[in-house]
Amino acid sequence: MTGKGKTALLVTATLAAGLSQAQAATLDSVKERGMLKCGVNSALAGFSNPDDKGVWQGLDVDLCRGIAAAVFNDPGKVQFIPLNAKERLTALQSGEIDVLSRNTTWTSSRDTELGVNFTGINYYDGQGFLINKSLGVASAKDLDGAAICIQSGTTTELNVADYFRKNGISYTAVVFDTSDQTVQGLEAGRCDVLTSDLSQLYALRTKLSKPDEAVALPEVISKEPLGPSVRQGDDQWFNVVKWTHFAMVNAEEMGITKANVDSMKGSDNPDMRRFLGEDADFGKGMGLPADWAYRIIKQVGNYGEIFEANVGQGSALKIDRGLNALWTEGGLQYAPPIR
Repeated sequence: MTGKGKTALLVTATLAAGLSQAQAATLDSVKERGMLKCGVNSALAGFSNPDDKGVWQGLDVDLCRGIAAAVFNDPGKVQFIPLNAKERLTALQSGEIDVLSRNTTWTSSRDTELGVNFTGINYYDGQGFLINKSLGVASAKDLDGAAICIQSGTTTELNVADYFRKNGISYTAVVFDTSDQTVQGLEAGRCDVLTSDLSQLYALRTKLSKPDEAVALPEVISKEPLGPSVRQGDDQWFNVVKWTHFAMVNAEEMGITKANVDSMKGSDNPDMRRFLGEDADFGKGMGLPADWAYRIIKQVGNYGEIFEANVGQGSALKIDRGLNALWTEGGLQYAPPIR
């Protein structure tokens, strides 16, 4: 059998094993284990990164803490498993993790060919370019002949190839396995420019010895809807992960925060009472208790709170909400109602 044939059989076997495990009811497995296994980026400031005490922090991390709060009433019952871009989807397919919450772009091929389902978009992003100000480049279209640092195993590679071909300019790809290696390559002069999702560029710039000397070019060359994913074949678990994010978004829209969620239990607003499990049980269909959404907000926070703390103005990255603002504020974050 050829190497290609063996690879195809291995992928098929991996998918089959992952789907079989998913169909065995992931929620039951998580409860029996007493711990959620969450796949995250190994070191991406603002999204998933251990602090100086080894405690994981970030927007993607808080999504998993929200799931744990809904399931266990304890956001601490999460095992964070760091994964690089190449191994992240295989880890999900094989059952090594229960959910992948790792700045991963939702694409048609990933959604239809790899045995995974994306549960939503927790960060609307786009690919950009980071350069040293000393180059004097004002536009990506001025990068003809540039050496570009790129992380392998990402949508970034294809996006760059498409953009430069469409604009009739050439480049040399300098490919690395990890995002940390790409920023090190930029600083060491192995490339002229670093390309990645803009959110990642904000995070990587903080790792430069002189971050103020680096600037992002104005072009955004792709759509990068980032969000968590689960294995196909388990609708119940798909709903748990999906509605954890939707609960956070709905809470922000209704003005429910960690600080006021208890006082909101006395509200006469029927939407709030449904959300908090006071008048109806919308957790039953997911195998969760009636107060599942209350648990998430009380222990982790609403979407706006986790955005601001991890990547927004309360963080080192200071990213504007932009497309990630609520739909009522001109952004794209919009959640179906709980009713």
